[in-house]
Amino acid sequence: MPVSRGGKAASSTPNPFDSDSDSEFTSKPAKKSSAPSNGTSSSYSVPGGAAKGRYKDDFRDSGGLENQSVQELENYAAYKAEETTDALGGCLRIAENIKEDAANTLVTLNKQGQQISRTHEKAVDIDQDLTKSESLLGSLGGFFSKPWKPKKTRQIKGPAYVSRDDSFKKKASRIEQRDKLGLSPRGKSANRSYADPTNAMEKVQVEKQKQDDALDDLSGVLGQLKGMAVDMGSELDSQNKALDDLQDDVDELNSRVKGANQRARKLIDK
Repeated sequence: MPVSRGGKAASSTPNPFDSDSDSEFTSKPAKKSSAPSNGTSSSYSVPGGAAKGRYKDDFRDSGGLENQSVQELENYAAYKAEETTDALGGCLRIAENIKEDAANTLVTLNKQGQQISRTHEKAVDIDQDLTKSESLLGSLGGFFSKPWKPKKTRQIKGPAYVSRDDSFKKKASRIEQRDKLGLSPRGKSANRSYADPTNAMEKVQVEKQKQDDALDDLSGVLGQLKGMAVDMGSELDSQNKALDDLQDDVDELNSRVKGANQRARKLIDK
């Protein structure tokens, strides 16, 4: 049979530009990338459970360190670094508690010094009143009586004004204010933010940074404690001397009071 010039046999391959259907292109799903997307990597943490138990006993029940994989050893290093950081944090907390107690002790010493000074001031008041009484007792007894004079072995010195400037109370208050404002050594590690590690070795580096900051903080707190100890020693020395002076004045007043009482009894017996 003759074939017409204008007719062509139908092609078995469809023309994609002439097709009304997109089924061939939509039937195959796109492949997903196995690489993690930026910003979605999870933060690393030391394995817990049985793994942490092996780390605690240093793999003694697991064949020792030499029989562990590289990944296991890296996790072990991260565990040890975290453990060291926690230990340093505990030391720092103890030092800060001691510093708080020391600051309270400074305030207490300040109050004690003021009480010593006020007590000595009362001794001075007693001396003034006793002097008037002795003068009155000396003028009594009549024209023919033997004149009487009180026995005074020393002058009443009075207080040395221990801790009158509130210096220790102010110092303790300044330390407290610096802590609240984050200006104390503790502020370095407490206010610093650290990067989130994505693997064991990054975790080790982060823990080393924390340890360095904690050691700096601990050094600063210990320096403050040393200064407080020096201040306490100086204050205690001053108060001991003030107590000795107070004791001397009280002994002198006690002797004069006894003499005045004897003079009064003699006048009454006449």
